[in-house]
Amino acid sequence: MDIDPLAPKPPSASISETIEMVFPEDANPLGTVFGGRIMQWVDLVAAMAAHRHCRNVVVTAAIDALEFRASIHVGEYAILKAWLNRAWHTSMEVEVIVDGEDPLTGRRWRSAHAFLTFAAVDADGHPVPARPVMPQTEAEWQRYQLADQRRGQRLAARARSRGADDHESAAEAGG
Repeated sequence: MDIDPLAPKPPSASISETIEMVFPEDANPLGTVFGGRIMQWVDLVAAMAAHRHCRNVVVTAAIDALEFRASIHVGEYAILKAWLNRAWHTSMEVEVIVDGEDPLTGRRWRSAHAFLTFAAVDADGHPVPARPVMPQTEAEWQRYQLADQRRGQRLAARARSRGADDHESAAEAGG
């Protein structure tokens, strides 16, 4: 049990991993897993990592990037692994990798890679401070620094999007 809810934790303390077998109901007519099913699994494992990190209720704020690289077929495994890269005041970046595995040979391949933003909230859904991340390895420090760059890009894109929305609203109102 965590004594201080805001004491920094290393990314390794929140690693979450799950394995899903791809069944016919998870797949398209080509026998490969639906992208939407992968998205569901990514969101769940990312939420587990964020929750383990801050020990608060967390909500998905954004799926910032999700890149599909290779298919996973019916009967194969989807292995999902998530960890925290960085936390800010109330938000956290979670990285997820999805590997496919042939259960007969053990051969693995990278199927998808994602970045998600979660917010820590209280029981009423109001934002609460997120526990800081304390990188310990060189790879963790690199992911920590890159997360800040991605956050800057997300915030800039959001500001541009809001400006475009404001412009569209003014145009629709005759302004």
